[in-house]
Amino acid sequence: MNALVPLPVLLPLCATGISLTFGTRMQRFQRFISVAVLTAVLGLSITLMIAADRQGPLSVHLGDFAPPLGITLVADRLSGLMLTVSSAVTLCVLIYSLGQGMTDRDRETPLAVFHPAYLILVAGVSCTFLAGDLVNLFVSFEIMLVASFVLLTLGGTGPRMRAGSTYVIISLVSSMLFLIAIAMTYAALGTVNFAQLAEGLPKLSIGVQTLIQAMLITVFAIKAAVFPLAAWLPDSYPTAPAPVTAVFAGLLTKVGVYCMMRTETLLFPGNRIGDLLMAVALASMVIGILGAVAQTDLKRLLSFTLISHIGFMVFGIGLATRDAYGGAIVYVVHHITVQTTLFLVAGLIERRGGTTELTRLGGLAKAAPVLALLFFVPAMNLAGIPPLSGFIGKLGLMRAGVADGSTWAWVLVAGSVVTSLLTLYVVAKVWNLAFWRAAPPGQAETGTVLESGDDSDDDIDEGPDGLPGTGDERVAPAPATAGGPVAAKLREKAVTTTSRLPWPMTAATAATVVLALAFTVFAGPLAAYTDRSAVELLERTPYIEEVLGR
Repeated sequence: MNALVPLPVLLPLCATGISLTFGTRMQRFQRFISVAVLTAVLGLSITLMIAADRQGPLSVHLGDFAPPLGITLVADRLSGLMLTVSSAVTLCVLIYSLGQGMTDRDRETPLAVFHPAYLILVAGVSCTFLAGDLVNLFVSFEIMLVASFVLLTLGGTGPRMRAGSTYVIISLVSSMLFLIAIAMTYAALGTVNFAQLAEGLPKLSIGVQTLIQAMLITVFAIKAAVFPLAAWLPDSYPTAPAPVTAVFAGLLTKVGVYCMMRTETLLFPGNRIGDLLMAVALASMVIGILGAVAQTDLKRLLSFTLISHIGFMVFGIGLATRDAYGGAIVYVVHHITVQTTLFLVAGLIERRGGTTELTRLGGLAKAAPVLALLFFVPAMNLAGIPPLSGFIGKLGLMRAGVADGSTWAWVLVAGSVVTSLLTLYVVAKVWNLAFWRAAPPGQAETGTVLESGDDSDDDIDEGPDGLPGTGDERVAPAPATAGGPVAAKLREKAVTTTSRLPWPMTAATAATVVLALAFTVFAGPLAAYTDRSAVELLERTPYIEEVLGR
């Protein structure tokens, strides 16, 4: 069974080579390879999760070189669960993107580039969850960075290039800090293997331990978009294509949260900076959701809710108790699915309404009832309405806070309640403006608009109300009732419109909604599994003994 551990990384990398070989000449084969490989990765992830739950952690030393020389990959309960959820989400997003590409009839680009970059991203994410040492974790981050820049700048428009450049600069600063932390750790202990570090770090002085811990936490906090290190996110994610934004928002920030959980429990079990983490968690919750309240663009609004709800997960890490980690793990897997779903829905809203600006949307509940349902369920889940999984995760964290009883814990509990109420207000605002109120003049006739016409600075115009993008942006002639595609012009560009939502995109979004609902239906087994994961994280011994072969 240990031999299966590297496959979630190796399969996407091999598929990337095949995909690049065939390129645009055999696009159907390229799509088949991507879907087949991600399906296989999902099956492998489920297998590893079950095996890790039954047998304990699984490890493999690549090349049969033992630590500290070899590269170690480890699959325990937490990494198995994260692999499974991330594989399911990336498969759904891939199908969504295929549906979008087929609908747009985009034969030249960016699909030929999208597939290799997407597969590399999946390999990087899997490698992060399986990494057994700091260097391998650093390499995983760099793999994700390269793929992320390609995906963020697909299409090469001005806003996307600027957003991609911001993302790369922030990531490079983070990488430099990570390298310094790795160098300091190796200089002090002669190894970067997690299991050996878990035994060696307590022998260092408190000052050195705290310095290494603070540097690693800072690196992972940038990846997780924790306040005040999240300023880059609202400007970077919304400009990317809908499926790219969805997978970034759902997964990449959780990679940072996962790394914080792994290092805080395995390397720094004393958690000397717990109060600092809880202060950061509170700031992320409150400031993030206040930012969301102020937004009128759906994608930016969701980006701020993402920052806010990362605070819930950091809350659990700061408390560092068994119940807190259990609640945080539930919230992580719930939020990966729900946040991805909402960004996929935002992409569908953009196609149906021609914009994600809430002040120019309306009547979608009547015009597209399926779309309304796809938004309503995850929105209520994000707000934490009982009995959905968002409520289960928040309840677990609040109970852990009450059980802790410290001043910071009570403040965080109060902050969680306020953030939940404001989240409910935010999603209610979106529902009222985009779905429930009457459609603005011309809105119902706009139909579906291709993404290629709405993301360039050069295309932004100002209408009679002075707002960018209003005026002649609407598609004309509009297919008021026609179901099939109709040729039209958008800002002097030839586009194709239709009042139907592409079924592959709708089906993929519905699959993520069902996945999130499954967390509610199977809340008991999920809570039991996350509790066992929390116990394993805090015990540390099974992980160390498996890696060091004792």
